[in-house]
Amino acid sequence: MSVTAQALDVVYGRSAAGIPATLERPVDGRWQTVASAVTDENGNIRDWADQRLDQGAYRIVFDSDSYFATFGVYAAYPEIAVAFVVPDDGDACQIQVLLAPCSYSMFFGAHG
Repeated sequence: MSVTAQALDVVYGRSAAGIPATLERPVDGRWQTVASAVTDENGNIRDWADQRLDQGAYRIVFDSDSYFATFGVYAAYPEIAVAFVVPDDGDACQIQVLLAPCSYSMFFGAHG
């Protein structure tokens, strides 16, 4: 399975471009970075789309603090970690995060 991600800014009503993010996997009880990327002008991370993920637990950590700091806004959640499980060798999954300085929500979708 591969993964793509998208971050949307609900305060400004647009894609959240320029957010650093890491894709991580637990190894020996600690999260280990698998890959890093930055959201593009549409808030997307497509860098990981060609990377095949093994079955198991993962998380994507979005650096929301650095994103909101560019607007001079304090972020109550400096990092947004989205933990998910890759259940099998399906084709792809999409992680979407809607973020604001004091809240966030997320969506996980699998597609073939």
